[in-house]
Amino acid sequence: MIEIGLAYGSSALAIAEALVASGSNEARHVIVDAYQKHFHNSGWAAITGARLAGLCSLVEERSQLALPSLLGDGFVADAAFVDGSHIFHNVFVDLFYLRELVRPGGLVILDDCSYLSVATAARYFEVNTGWEPEPIAWPTRLRAFRLPDPRTEPSFTSFRPFGLDARRVNSG
Repeated sequence: MIEIGLAYGSSALAIAEALVASGSNEARHVIVDAYQKHFHNSGWAAITGARLAGLCSLVEERSQLALPSLLGDGFVADAAFVDGSHIFHNVFVDLFYLRELVRPGGLVILDDCSYLSVATAARYFEVNTGWEPEPIAWPTRLRAFRLPDPRTEPSFTSFRPFGLDARRVNSG
């Protein structure tokens, strides 16, 4: 599992709990957050206080720089949770690398898709690389996508515009 953004650690704790409950001895949760110090390290303190530091590791670097390194190291995840930057180009770069880091058929979940910048970045991957929306049972700012299996590489001639209308994003 890979998570972008830690803040106070609530999502990281929930993810770690699910990984522990799965019973896998091979589970690993990599958290990327360059700004943990802005939160007085409270997220990481919650992880270590719950004695999850053996399962979880914190990469204190901007995700746009850390993700290529993880890819170069051969890291592969079954799923990703993204709650980092909300700036379009940062989200787009994160999703670009997660497309490579998350195994084919894996899941990418994005928080704050009510923001046009986040929703538009996600829309590119949905429209042009075959990410399939996964239903979420209740209204939420989250969106989940299943990656194609096998991974596909779109042709430059098949590019489709992917912009969103702000009214569409904010209405649900």
